Amino acid sequence: MGGDVKPGIGRDFIEKTKHKYLEISDQQKGFVQPPLTWPHQKINPVISLPHPGETPLNLVDIRNLITQRASVREYAEKALSLAELSYLLWVTQGIKLIYGHQVTLRTVPSAGARHAFETVLLINRVGELDAGIYRYLPIEHQLEVISIQPDLAGRFAAACFGQAMIMHCAVAFLWVAVPYRMTWRYGERGYRYLHLDAGHVCQNLYLASETIDAGTCAVGAFDDDALNNLLGLNEEEAFVIYLATVGKKTDAS
Repeated sequence: MGGDVKPGIGRDFIEKTKHKYLEISDQQKGFVQPPLTWPHQKINPVISLPHPGETPLNLVDIRNLITQRASVREYAEKALSLAELSYLLWVTQGIKLIYGHQVTLRTVPSAGARHAFETVLLINRVGELDAGIYRYLPIEHQLEVISIQPDLAGRFAAACFGQAMIMHCAVAFLWVAVPYRMTWRYGERGYRYLHLDAGHVCQNLYLASETIDAGTCAVGAFDDDALNNLLGLNEEEAFVIYLATVGKKTDAS
């Protein structure tokens, strides 16, 4: 066992988000719940994605799949196909069922089915897509084009303390947490659930990547302010909680 636990921000977070400190939530107060997803900005073009079932997969035993799963930081120069990207988006945030305008049931677990993430993509090499920033529209299963600019990958790599795989991957998934979707129901404890949900999503990406001869590496080391600024996020309303790179495996991997 280690030494005594010293007081600090992390310990305070765990303590103050215990159930005994929770107050009446906005849901209990009768406040209208936040939207299920951010609305599509009409000035931005959208791209329809192939049906996720169209992607050929390697048929693997789940035990072997989990055994061979590992973080992959070096990628071949081969692009992902648009169908493969469609499949990975569906696996990580795809919607299986919508109950009115209140609840979505997706391909990953989420506390109270709140699903408080937006998926933003840094595209380097995917099918016929231009390099740039896109957002996944899960209800429509489409991509919204956010920005097509040169050297975006370099800027994002710099915000991740120079991790070269950001520039060399086919695509980086950035999960943006929208905390009020979660705290509307769970109050401050909802911040715990955001981090748990991020793990569910990223593990699905790891496993699914193995079925298309691709590899994934989760990234938790990043400059929060720099990354949020790159995406134009107001951190009181949304922030990057996690990201992961994906690319085709090299012969060595």
